[in-house]
Amino acid sequence: MPDLGVNIDHVATIRQARKTYEPDPVAAAVLAELAGADVITVHLREDRRHIQDRDVRVLRETVTVKLNLELSVAPEIVGIATQVKPQQATVVPERREEVTTEGGLDVVGNLDAVRRTVDALHAAGVFVSLFLDPDPRQIEAGHKLGCAAIELHTGQYALTTGQARERELSQLIAAGKQIRELGMTLHAGHGLNYQNVGPVARIQDMRELNIGHSIVARAVLVGFERAVREMKELMR
Repeated sequence: MPDLGVNIDHVATIRQARKTYEPDPVAAAVLAELAGADVITVHLREDRRHIQDRDVRVLRETVTVKLNLELSVAPEIVGIATQVKPQQATVVPERREEVTTEGGLDVVGNLDAVRRTVDALHAAGVFVSLFLDPDPRQIEAGHKLGCAAIELHTGQYALTTGQARERELSQLIAAGKQIRELGMTLHAGHGLNYQNVGPVARIQDMRELNIGHSIVARAVLVGFERAVREMKELMR
C-alpha cells in the first residue's frame, strides 16, 4: 500500500480568504497525522496564495511524519527550502495565473534551472522528487539529474472517463515501470479523489500518493480525521 501524503494547502486557502489566523494548517497537519497520514505536503508558492513562510517553518518543527515541500525553481523559494530542510522536496512547475498546477515540470526545456535547484537541495541534504507528466523523455532527464523519486502527474487521468481514462492509466503504468527500472522511487498525485484513487494506488511499487483538494473538501463536511481515514481505506 502506498503512503498517503495529505496536502493541506487548501486549509490555508480558507484562512487567506480573510487574511486571518484560522483555520491553521498546522492544526490540520496534527489531525491528519492522528488519522494515519504518512506524509504532510505543502506548496510554498511565489505569490503566497495559501501556505506562508511561517507555516513551513512551524510544520518543520512540529510534523512527526515526513514533510514534503513542493516548490518551483525560483531562487527565493529554493533558498527557504535549503534553510528549512524538509525531509522531501518536490520540484513542480508554477505559473502565477494558474488556479492549480496544470501539468508536469518541463525538465528537458528548463534543464539548467532544474539542475541548479536539484543541486542546491541535494547540497542541503534534502531528498528530491520531480513532478512530471508520464513522458519518457522527462523521466529520463530527471534520472540524469540524480533525483531519487518521480511523482507522476495524474491530472489527465483524473479528468477523463471510460476508455480515455484507461489509456491515461496505461501511460501511468508504463511510466511507473520506467521509473522503477531507472532505480527511482515512484510517487503520484494531482486530481486524485475518493472515486479514482484505487487504480493508481494499485500500480506496481507505487510508494506515495499526494492528495489535497479532495480530502480538504470532504473534511469540511465530515471532519479532517474521518476524511483522511476514508482515503487511506480506499488506498488499501
